[in-house]
Amino acid sequence: MIQSLHDRVCGFLRFRIERAPPRRGPKPAIGAYVVCGELRMTIQAGVSDDLWEWLMGQGWRELRYAPDRRHYLVVPAPCVTKLIDAPEEQRPIALSVALSHASFRPIIGDPNALPSYVVRH
Repeated sequence: MIQSLHDRVCGFLRFRIERAPPRRGPKPAIGAYVVCGELRMTIQAGVSDDLWEWLMGQGWRELRYAPDRRHYLVVPAPCVTKLIDAPEEQRPIALSVALSHASFRPIIGDPNALPSYVVRH
């Protein structure tokens, strides 16, 4: 009962506690989504175990909960391919270029989604 009251007061005051990142896990299957903050990318064929370990070190984790209603900036597939093909010493540059190309993609059927002609800044 006390925890419920505490949660309501914190919610009313908009007091939020930052959650810890999920634990490290095995390399996701091809087609799985991985997220880091507000960014999302799709795992493609060719992601090595070494690249996955490096991405986990950067904070990327597999998106494991299905009814996720969050809105993400999506990293384009060609940029992910360039990240996969980049040599190990060029990965930070390839990742930063990929993240700079990330764009907002509205969820189909979402009444809060922006129309395609509205540009977010």
